[in-house]
Amino acid sequence: MRLGRRQILHLAAGTATLPVTSLFSWAENYPVRPVHLIVGFFAGGLTDILSRILAEWLAGRFGQQFIVENVAGAGTNIATERVVRASPDGYTLLMATSSNAINATLYDHLNFEFLRDTAPVASVARTPLVMAVNPSFPAKTVPEFIAYAKAHPGEINMATAGKGSTVHLAGELFMNMTGVKLTVVHYRESYLPDMIAGRVQVVFSPIPTSIEQIRAGKLHAIAVTSDAHSPALQEIPTIAEFVPGYEAIVWNGTVAPNNTPVGIIDQLNGAISASLADAKVKAQLANVGSVPKSMTPAEFGKFVADDTAKWGKIIQAANIKIG
Repeated sequence: MRLGRRQILHLAAGTATLPVTSLFSWAENYPVRPVHLIVGFFAGGLTDILSRILAEWLAGRFGQQFIVENVAGAGTNIATERVVRASPDGYTLLMATSSNAINATLYDHLNFEFLRDTAPVASVARTPLVMAVNPSFPAKTVPEFIAYAKAHPGEINMATAGKGSTVHLAGELFMNMTGVKLTVVHYRESYLPDMIAGRVQVVFSPIPTSIEQIRAGKLHAIAVTSDAHSPALQEIPTIAEFVPGYEAIVWNGTVAPNNTPVGIIDQLNGAISASLADAKVKAQLANVGSVPKSMTPAEFGKFVADDTAKWGKIIQAANIKIG
């Protein structure tokens, strides 16, 4: 049977609208199967804990499983590449962290570009670090520490959680902004035993990692690294009170593969923002020293881009490279 020109054009037009219609329907019905939330660290750490809190809430909201998968290795790069290569359908998400912003400059030969190859979904939380010293250390405040460090250049050992970690770069930022010189000591395992023993004198540690030692008097908290006081250490000042403009935090938020439908991203953003307003979730975050932070996808994307640029400058100034 031969079709007339008008019939052919009508059928072509109808076919052209199918993908768009399907996408809207797809987003409207999302999710219809379990969603995988990929974490670039082993179970039990801060990012893993936040992911499980969020996954439980989202599962209740959507009536589908949100499965946390730990894909540790290469400073979160293995997990990130897995998400980047996944189908952009909303069923594979990454719990991104400040490591993703750092890695963009830290590594020369990544198989992806984080800002280009992911779509921002939602901010989740901010977790301050705390500048802590061994209790026997003579300086007890930020001004005293700066004065002592300038009088003893290179004599103070600064512990880190590894080259290029947020713990490391928070210290590099402090040195950059104050002009002090500390001797950097990288740890593959926990730095806490050597901090408590006094073999290293200062660390810029995530609050959840060191708060019990601080409460027990085994470490002395000098200041927190956020721009506001931490609810977990309310009496401790911020570094920014003495070093204007200083801020170093661990942030977490969700991203999806680039080209994930906007409708799905908006659904996820709305749900995650609602979770952060939930009293139970707020309490769970506070328990690990984190503060909920809600943003639109656009706001979160700009924040990540700005953070990437900020740490890129510090990494280049300190000539830090991994490969």
